[in-house]
Amino acid sequence: MTRQTYGLIEAGGTKFVLGIAHGPDAVGKTARIVTTSPEETIAAMLAWFAERGPFDAIGLASFGPVELDPASPSWGHILKTPKPGWSGTDLAGPLAQAFSCRVGVDTDVNAAALAESRWGAGQGQRCVVYLTVGTGIGGGAVIEGQTLRGLSHPEMGHIRTPRHPEDSGFAGVCPFHGDCLEGMASGPAVIARYGRSLSELPADHPGLEVIAWYLAQAAVTVQAMLEPGRIIFGGGVMKTPGLMERVRIDAEKLGGGYFRGLPAEVIVRPGLGERSGLLGALALAQEAA
Repeated sequence: MTRQTYGLIEAGGTKFVLGIAHGPDAVGKTARIVTTSPEETIAAMLAWFAERGPFDAIGLASFGPVELDPASPSWGHILKTPKPGWSGTDLAGPLAQAFSCRVGVDTDVNAAALAESRWGAGQGQRCVVYLTVGTGIGGGAVIEGQTLRGLSHPEMGHIRTPRHPEDSGFAGVCPFHGDCLEGMASGPAVIARYGRSLSELPADHPGLEVIAWYLAQAAVTVQAMLEPGRIIFGGGVMKTPGLMERVRIDAEKLGGGYFRGLPAEVIVRPGLGERSGLLGALALAQEAA
């Protein structure tokens, strides 16, 4: 049997990660492209893949919001985004046209949740949620092996959250909602408050507890909505020493012992490390093929 070849794309707001794979244990060459203008970024992406085709399918795990309805004329397009110049950009179309293959599309966080449920920290769980905390905050969910979609994909980073008692004076940085979760706890929100990233603050800085508290609020909200077997926290902000442990402690307090899942067991790091997004693209490609 001829083995299938897949093109993989983890399309982010700061970089595109590209890869070639035959299976989860057979990811070959990879490359990183800085996200600049749509025209420049897409051209570089197509040129890299052109030297490595043909493909049986391509998986596109994209930053959002992105149109996922295959019946929509805007399928595979970036929708209204704060990323300058990217609103309305067609990502899937140029790939399908250039390589004459099927393209599987989902959000980067839905794809990461899918990869973790198949091969990572969420294996064996009926419901898995992946939350990424970095330049923005996004969340994806997999229920019974399928990514969660409604009218669109989940926008967990834009849930409203109570304010921390020591954080009353900060307006938030989200251009759409101000003080939603992303507006209060993303990397840019930390820098806007404290002038430095969370990992650069002293270990006893109150900002660590403030951000942990917001993320714990997100975790117990997800538990109340879906009661997942795993809530997987990824992204650059979560690399801050001690942050994960603080999130678990605060989630335990905020949950009040009500939920079946214990935060120490449910709230975990990605089992696939930094490969969650790219392997999520592989899962999308496999489904498309």
